[in-house]
Amino acid sequence: MSYYYQENRRGFFSNMPKVTKNLILVNLVVFVATLFNENYMVGTFGMFYPSSPYFHWWQPVTHMFMHGGFWHIFFNMYTLFIFGTVVERIIGSKKFLLFYFVCGLGAAALQMGTQYLEMQSFLASDSQTALQGMMALKSTPTVGASGAIYGVLIGYAMLFPESRMTLIFPPVTLSAKWMVIIFAAIELFTGVVGWADGIAHFAHLGGMLIGWIMIRWWRKRGVLFDRDVL
Repeated sequence: MSYYYQENRRGFFSNMPKVTKNLILVNLVVFVATLFNENYMVGTFGMFYPSSPYFHWWQPVTHMFMHGGFWHIFFNMYTLFIFGTVVERIIGSKKFLLFYFVCGLGAAALQMGTQYLEMQSFLASDSQTALQGMMALKSTPTVGASGAIYGVLIGYAMLFPESRMTLIFPPVTLSAKWMVIIFAAIELFTGVVGWADGIAHFAHLGGMLIGWIMIRWWRKRGVLFDRDVL
């Protein structure tokens, strides 16, 4: 007796919701393009301080798709895959797309705000060190999807506060709620004291803050969940 069956050949990406999948794909395409012409890609699409000669109006959006190296994009896209998949399926694709970009813009806004305060401190001094700091600020781009992804992280923690999460190092298991609170505290502390220079700590906090506000606002209005998954 012969049997006929149709094998399920759906690929890895086909199992992801569409917004998360397409965000990852666009990030990967941009990263590959950056490998071929890093100076042009970073100079055009990385986010510079508004008074910098390298600033363009589109950079608060495009900087979310730029990354500074393999491990930078790997960890960002891995986190987006793990948590974005869940959040998108719960709140729906349209809402998730809005959530992601608004968190990213909030991250850019807080990053620029802290840079503005830093610039004011440079302008208040006429020292050579202040001048060098001002020039460095204007010529240093901010790149990465981390601000938006920190928003996704806090969104997940607000949807599933008691789910268990385990860090790779140190191997500590905590609830999602406490894990995100600890992440936020670390980002705030390192941002204020200036540790881990070269990381946009306040951009991460900006993404988390906007994510927290949006989830609370949708929940208060009773429109947080996608009715198709209820």
